[in-house]
Amino acid sequence: MNIASLLQGFASLVWLLLIALVVLSIVRAAQNRPLRKAGSMILVTAIIAVVSSLIAAGLVFIEPQERGVVISAISPKGYRDQALEPGLRWVIPFAEYVVRYPISNQTYTMSKVASEGDIVGDDSIAARTADGQEIFVDASVIFAVDPQKVVQVHIKWQDRYAQDLVRPLARGIVRDAVSQYGVEEVVSGKRFELVDRIRTTLAQKLEENGLVLVDFVLRNVTFSPEYAASVEQKQIAEQQAQQARFIVEQKKQEAEQARQIAQGKADAAVIEAKGQAEARIIQAKAEAEALKVIAEALREDPELLNYLYVTKLSPNIQALLLPSNAPFILPLPTSTTPTPQPQVTPVP
Repeated sequence: MNIASLLQGFASLVWLLLIALVVLSIVRAAQNRPLRKAGSMILVTAIIAVVSSLIAAGLVFIEPQERGVVISAISPKGYRDQALEPGLRWVIPFAEYVVRYPISNQTYTMSKVASEGDIVGDDSIAARTADGQEIFVDASVIFAVDPQKVVQVHIKWQDRYAQDLVRPLARGIVRDAVSQYGVEEVVSGKRFELVDRIRTTLAQKLEENGLVLVDFVLRNVTFSPEYAASVEQKQIAEQQAQQARFIVEQKKQEAEQARQIAQGKADAAVIEAKGQAEARIIQAKAEAEALKVIAEALREDPELLNYLYVTKLSPNIQALLLPSNAPFILPLPTSTTPTPQPQVTPVP
């Protein structure tokens, strides 16, 4: 409740009091009981009612979130050039009146969902991309009336600026911007670039008409049923292809693992063969050295050959009987000239 409203309420009460005094005076006069000083009371009350009404009609209180456009019957233009600032202001009673405009942020929403938009029903923006796909854009425009251009807004748009300016501008600019991008760019890679393009163009157009763009919000992008189905099929195909690539990669890893195992076995076999060969070489060298030692021993003591010969006989022979004149059953090897071989004589 402001002072202007209080004065208007007071003026209304005074007028009611004036009417009550007039009626009471008439009734008392009809009953031959005239009201004493009725004329003076009515005159004073009438003066107070008129004065309070004039003051109430001339005082205007502008809220902080408002600006007031003064429509004037005495101004050559029909309005004041400057809007009224917040606070208690004075206008010429009955010759001027004030049209109030909010300068706080306002939101105009266009949505496919009936309960979300400013217009009941599907109010999304149908647009066509550069590759011919139809999409539906849900958007919100957050704007405000420029406090310095309130009079301009009133002259051009009055209170129709939301429906007749913001809505058609936003829809047209969104359609023009979407037509510069492919459908994949709109929904993913260049979405932010698209929003920046719309925001810049819309801000310029609104400024030319006395409004300030606070923000443009791209709420949602939907597709036609046919395209949505194709997108779903594409996603399914991509998932299947990804699964196939995963399986191929898994098989490659398994093959590589098997190859490494086989390579390890081959390397182990090579190492083992090399070890065996080196062992045989070492053994052969040792045997050769042993033979050299044996040969040296035989040259020094030939009888050692007889001993070696006997030790090499079959281990199954437990006893051997020979005649006294035949000391050996087989001819002994010799390292020099061959000698006549002895004959085995049977035991009588």
